[in-house]
Amino acid sequence: MLKIYAVSDSIGETAEQVARATASQFNSKIMVKRVPYIKNTEEVNKFMNSIEHPQNSMVISNIVVPDVRDFLVQRCIERGIIINNVLGPCISMASKALGEKPQYKPGAVWNIDNEYYNRIEAMQFAMQYDDSKNVEGIKNADIIIIGLSRTSKTALCMYLSNKGIKALNVPLMPEIKVPKELFEVDKKKIIALTVNPIELIEIRKHRLLKFNMQQYQINYANPERVLEEMEYEDKIIKRLGCKTIDVTQRAIEDTALIILQTLGYTDK
Repeated sequence: MLKIYAVSDSIGETAEQVARATASQFNSKIMVKRVPYIKNTEEVNKFMNSIEHPQNSMVISNIVVPDVRDFLVQRCIERGIIINNVLGPCISMASKALGEKPQYKPGAVWNIDNEYYNRIEAMQFAMQYDDSKNVEGIKNADIIIIGLSRTSKTALCMYLSNKGIKALNVPLMPEIKVPKELFEVDKKKIIALTVNPIELIEIRKHRLLKFNMQQYQINYANPERVLEEMEYEDKIIKRLGCKTIDVTQRAIEDTALIILQTLGYTDK
């Protein structure tokens, strides 16, 4: 099976579309994987080291920065991986025709309507990295929301993404280790959601009943369990030194407004 990596210094949608269009022309099984935000040589090396079967791999890239693009080509050649940069030749031809040097702006292809595409990119970002599915998104997020289960983290991230803000959420549970990347970013980007324990218990009970999951009620909505989670969250908040927002009886729009004002996004 061939695996095509769609590598980009932006969100990677252009490279992925080309990769999928390529794959659609063959009957053989081809897997396409998007690899976004490759912006420097360190990230190129990290990506290249993640490829386990170079002999069955191919790279389609739309990286525009020459140094990063050339380094990716070099590393692919070293490992015997076929690579094609879909923008490089087109940019070079246009440069010659115009007699003008390119600006080499990552993601410039999406600047046709900047505000619209910012929202699309932010929404894709929120879905891709929801509930810490991939901690790699932490370093590229504009805002990181942390909190216990059922504190409206996902809904809040989607609301913020509609403002063009890349928001990511990290669920806090005593049994799950907090990603180390969370302690490596600017704490001003991190917002912790807290809630009254009585309200949280009721919200969780309602969810269990709605989805007929009463068998899990002892653990999920048990007052002792909720208090244990809150104590754990408090410890994490203190370690991070981040801002907290009490979302008890607070609408998502109100919480979002506080975040936007705090971080200077009121013009969004």
